[in-house]
Amino acid sequence: MPIGAGTAWPSKEALTRVGVPPVRMLLDVALWSGLAVALLMTAYHAKVFQGWWTALPVLGLLCFAAALAAFRRWTVQRRLLPSLGLLLATALLGGGAYAAGAEATAVLLWVLTAVVALDRLPLAPAAGVWAVLFVVTLLSDIGKPLDTVVTMGAVLLGGYTLRLDAQSRGAGFRLLAQERAARAAETESAALAERARIAREIHDVLAHSLSAQLVHLEAARLQIEGGYDPDQVLRRVVEARSMARQGLAETRQALYALRGQLAPVEDYLRELAVDGVRTEVVGEPRLLPVDASQAVRRVAQEAVTNARKHAPGAAVTMRLEYGEDAVTLEVRDEGADAPGTELGASGSGYGLLGMRERAELLGGTLEAGPAASVEGGAGADGSPYGGGPRDRSEGKGFTVRLRVPA
Repeated sequence: MPIGAGTAWPSKEALTRVGVPPVRMLLDVALWSGLAVALLMTAYHAKVFQGWWTALPVLGLLCFAAALAAFRRWTVQRRLLPSLGLLLATALLGGGAYAAGAEATAVLLWVLTAVVALDRLPLAPAAGVWAVLFVVTLLSDIGKPLDTVVTMGAVLLGGYTLRLDAQSRGAGFRLLAQERAARAAETESAALAERARIAREIHDVLAHSLSAQLVHLEAARLQIEGGYDPDQVLRRVVEARSMARQGLAETRQALYALRGQLAPVEDYLRELAVDGVRTEVVGEPRLLPVDASQAVRRVAQEAVTNARKHAPGAAVTMRLEYGEDAVTLEVRDEGADAPGTELGASGSGYGLLGMRERAELLGGTLEAGPAASVEGGAGADGSPYGGGPRDRSEGKGFTVRLRVPA
């Protein structure tokens, strides 16, 4: 037996009615009602309570019931000394019945006292109560000593069995409560993960659409300030309006994606391939899981947006390759003939961080940097993700490569 087990109380669940089926509670009520009737019958059968003393068995039964009710309450509160005091009172009731000549009533009271002690007290005090009552019953010389030994042995076994049953019920209820708590935590975690996913979708859609609009509006502003050509300004404004419409369409598509409804990835890449963007598809196209499909879309979108910002006018190639257990997307621009405008320096770097986060959440990888560095497996700064816009050198180009299991 582990150290401290003898002084450890039964669990709170074992000491209460938590988790007890209604049928079991009805059986308990019926059992205790039968024991109360048995106490009264044995008391009156002894024919020692006559005249005014006829009411004593009833009063004693009421005192016994009140003591057990208080004992139950104090054991739930784990108050040892008051609980032992109540058991002493019930044992003294049995001693009074024995002194009056109702020996069977006395034995029944002592037996019930020992059973409730074994059921609800720590093992060491419960065993002590049982041992004291065993000695008292043995010394009272009621029946044969062998019968007393057998009876009190059965009491010990029965009381301990009731204890184990209550402990088992309490352990089951605790496991159920822990499982419910774990499910609640899992649900909350899933909700937080879903919120994060929705936040990424909103960021990616808006960042792409608004950045593209900003490119055209910035070009229109520069033309207006530098002696503009009305046709060029109108073209930029029309293109900005077109990008706004495209952003609205992509927002709707993101909402469809959140519901698990997606068009083939290659179709989306072809729709994205405008203004000098070329698309290549290698391997046998297949339907990708929602998360992988969405990662490819958003990385393609972010990479094309970055190319337009940091290398305006450069040719861009998107290459989608279907492997046996993974899909790879490579977006490469050929580099700008002239440094990017001030718009190209406005990036915060969150786009690359978002792409990297998407890849890692799916167990994939993402490389971003000058074309030669990515082909060598590292960014310009020695990291596998490159250094962002500052790594773009004139004529060298920039590559983003995503690989995710699918």
